[in-house]
Amino acid sequence: MNIARSLREVARRLVGSLRRLLVDLGVPPARVGYRNLRNETPTEFHERRKGRGDSLAKQEVVHPERRATNPLPLNIADRERLPRDRGWWHYSMHDVPTRLSLPTRFTVVPNATVVTGTDDTGLFYPAILTDDNRAINMREIVLRPLHAQILLNAPRVRHIGKATWFCERSYANHSHWLTAHLPKLVLLKELGRLDDVLLPATMTPVMRRSIELLGLDPAAFPTFEVGEVLKVDELTVLETDRFRGELLAPVREAIASGGDAPASRRIFISRKKAAIRKLANEDDIWPLFEAAGFERVFMEELGFEEQIELMSQTEILAGPHGAGLTNMMFCPAGSTVLEIAWLGFPNPNFYALACAMDLRYALVDAEVCEGDAEPLKRDMTVHPEAIAAALEAIEK
Repeated sequence: MNIARSLREVARRLVGSLRRLLVDLGVPPARVGYRNLRNETPTEFHERRKGRGDSLAKQEVVHPERRATNPLPLNIADRERLPRDRGWWHYSMHDVPTRLSLPTRFTVVPNATVVTGTDDTGLFYPAILTDDNRAINMREIVLRPLHAQILLNAPRVRHIGKATWFCERSYANHSHWLTAHLPKLVLLKELGRLDDVLLPATMTPVMRRSIELLGLDPAAFPTFEVGEVLKVDELTVLETDRFRGELLAPVREAIASGGDAPASRRIFISRKKAAIRKLANEDDIWPLFEAAGFERVFMEELGFEEQIELMSQTEILAGPHGAGLTNMMFCPAGSTVLEIAWLGFPNPNFYALACAMDLRYALVDAEVCEGDAEPLKRDMTVHPEAIAAALEAIEK
């Protein structure tokens, strides 16, 4: 059984190598189904093209790579208690105190092809191809089988002279939009480089309103339709790290004024009305939060601007792991975040986000409920004693 599997893997790699060789020799990538194309990061592309004297390939670093010095969670004294599992995120909670922040970087890709599409669940995925048939490999931007299928189906192709690309996978997701996309727009505005930015033609109300709150008119931007193929003479791609304070803090400064009064509200975000990842024993632990002066809030009942206003008044934000906690971005610096999460499948993003926004952070380990759903989507329970201890730690 293992020998057969190993042989299949060897055969798969050989076929992939043959496809790459054929494309390198000039065979059109469509002849190999756009499969197994060579991929390279924007920097690898830039260095390769610069090495052969291509003056059109340019790169500019705005923020260099930097090693963070972040505090431990308020209620955890030993870093070794933080999970080391990197899961889907390529870094772990244990990494956050000294996490490496990647550079902010512009790279020009001449004569690029941009392909966009959605999978069976409706999630958006972009891909970028070079004029010598290589796939640009970035965080959340990679060539996938769905892109190959789009290219093979003779799609509508639109030619553009110049464009700046900032959209990543799942741009319409609330958390992805706020942490990965809105900071890019703020940076582009600060640098005076908005003219050629392509916005998606279809946007959520939150996306549209957040752009307006930056003082920008979404209707003034050129757009792209999901599923079309773009041929761009000069494509600028913007790489960022999702959890750099230099990128995230300006979003708060731009759209969350907060007023003159100090933040004093204590907010518990309930997921009772959410489809997944509910806190099954929320009613058992709510009295502890209520006694500590918390208000229970359902974020889905508030408009985007109401959420921003609420967060700007919040001294302590607590709740189970979920998109609502992303709104910590609009809490004043120095506020506190308490995340309830199952550490059997640890997601370090909210810990990293809290550090980037200069917020105090506490973490409570929950237990996942039994069920058929994948672990990330299951409901949770949390021991009241753990909540009581975390609330006590926050008050110190």
